[in-house]
Amino acid sequence: MKRKDIYQYMDNKKMDLKKIISKINWHFVFTGVILIVVGLIIWRILNYGVRINPDDYEDQEYIADISDNIVPLILSEEQKAKDDGITTIVTMGNSPFADDRDSEDNLANIIARQADAVVYNCAIEDSYLAAEGSSITYAPKDVFNFYWLVYSFCAANEMSPYHSEERGLKHLYQETFEEMGDSLSAEGKEIYNTLLSIDFNTVDVLAIMYDASDYLAGRPAHNPENLVDINSFSGNLSAGIEMIQRTYPHIRIIVLSPTFAYAVNEEGKYENSETYRYSDFPLSSYMSMEGNSAVVHGVTFLDNLYGTIHEDIAQKYLKDNLHLNVEGRKLVAERFLYALNYYSFLP
Repeated sequence: MKRKDIYQYMDNKKMDLKKIISKINWHFVFTGVILIVVGLIIWRILNYGVRINPDDYEDQEYIADISDNIVPLILSEEQKAKDDGITTIVTMGNSPFADDRDSEDNLANIIARQADAVVYNCAIEDSYLAAEGSSITYAPKDVFNFYWLVYSFCAANEMSPYHSEERGLKHLYQETFEEMGDSLSAEGKEIYNTLLSIDFNTVDVLAIMYDASDYLAGRPAHNPENLVDINSFSGNLSAGIEMIQRTYPHIRIIVLSPTFAYAVNEEGKYENSETYRYSDFPLSSYMSMEGNSAVVHGVTFLDNLYGTIHEDIAQKYLKDNLHLNVEGRKLVAERFLYALNYYSFLP
């Protein structure tokens, strides 16, 4: 075929294609596409997070969605601490680590034994992750809150960007202790002093675990307008982690979520914490918001709500509606050690 004929043939094809396109009713096409997209969205919503009854699937294994995010600590050569051959762990939080502190069945002591590590248990019973006030001046009990405890030991580091505030902070803490009088927790004061005595330059891992106490007290899970709002569960965690990472970047942080806990209604009866609310959020929202904070800051997160002690087995591992029994602590310790050693092959 001659070149002229080829060009003529191609022009005819283009004309045919234009005629076909011009006859298409694009309104119908776009309407069809929109209906398909909307249909897919509706199907996704109707089939998302649907709970199943394991008894209906006796021959199948039921696996819940677990929101673990286990990440290694990546450091530059300047940020790395000298390896002293000892694994040093500091635990912070409330009852999961604080219960039966001196017992061999205490969670921190189980971890110390099984990890062959030095563990400083700095958890304080009956404390919260979300602060009650904006300052310990207005809410003295917040002196044992996560954010304010982190502030105290970060400011004590001479190389910390917060060190210039140390003198004022010490004075503020001392005034707060005096103001608390007989309500001052001896355990809390001891933990405060312990945190100031630890050489965090030798600490390898910081484990943080708060139970469902914030949910049960109706404290906010999240503030979308301020992601480091210390009066919210996730914001307080974020603010504390940021201080630690700026002051001690060599410390690997592992955040452990609350396990399942029962709500308690006005009649004193246990209720499902997924449906019973003390604030705008169910317990699962506290877990997911905490997980988001951990992910944003590049630290490890363990989902204990679905991955360790979930609703179906909670009665076996809780002493009451909230506190772990010994077997429950062993499960949490096992999960922590799993995360701790996950990247043990790295130099």
